[in-house]
Amino acid sequence: MDHVINILKDRISGDVIFSENPGKALKKWRKIFEVSQKELAERLGISPSVISDYESDRRRSPGIGFVKKLIKALFEIDKKRGYRVISRYRDLVSGANLDVIIDMREFGKSLKFEEFVEILDGKVVVETDKAVNGYTIIDSIKAILTLNAYDFYKLYGYTSERALIFTKVTTGRSPMVAVRVANLKPNVVVLHNLKRVDEIAMKLAEIDRVGLVLTGLPVDEMIERLRGVK
Repeated sequence: MDHVINILKDRISGDVIFSENPGKALKKWRKIFEVSQKELAERLGISPSVISDYESDRRRSPGIGFVKKLIKALFEIDKKRGYRVISRYRDLVSGANLDVIIDMREFGKSLKFEEFVEILDGKVVVETDKAVNGYTIIDSIKAILTLNAYDFYKLYGYTSERALIFTKVTTGRSPMVAVRVANLKPNVVVLHNLKRVDEIAMKLAEIDRVGLVLTGLPVDEMIERLRGVK
C-alpha cells in the first residue's frame, strides 16, 4: 500500500501544483476523498475559512509546502477510514494489466454535464445533474474479451465521479449491463460512434441515474479536446 500511496501523492501534487486553477483542483480532490472543509481544517490546525478561500481563489495559490501538508492530511483521514478511497486506486496505480484503457485523466475542475456533452459534440440520451471530474476511454471489444467481473470492478471503482467512454460499441447494452452490476457507478457513460442505442441500455441508465451520451467524434480528436480541459 505504501508504494501506491507515494505514487498517488505525487499524482495529486502534480495535478494541483501544475493546474491553472489550483483551488479548484484542491476542491476536487477533497471531494473525491469525501472530506469536509471543517474536517480537513481541523487536521491541518487552521480555520475552515482558509480552505474555503483557497478553493474559491479568494486567497493566493498555496505553496508546495501547504499542498503537501493538505494531501498528507487527506491520506491520514482516509487511513482512519480504512483506506476507503485509496483502495479504489490501488490496482490501477500499481500497474494492473488494464490495456483496455485508451486514455484516462482527471480534470483540473469539475465539469457540469452540459459542459462535458458540449466538448464531445454529444447527443444526450439520458440526462443527469451529476458533474464529471475526469474520464476513462475504454476499448469495449477488448474489455468484453479480456476483463472478468473483478477487472470491471477495478475499472469502475477508480472513481465514481467520472465518465466512462466506450469505443467500438454496437448497441450499448453490454457496457450498461456491466455498469448495472458494478457497486460503484460512473456519473456518465458515453457510447462512441453509435447511431441508435438499445432500449434496455437506456432503461438501465435511467434506473442507475447515469447520464448516457452518444458522440461521433474521432477518438484522437476526442482525446485532444478532453485533454484541453484545464
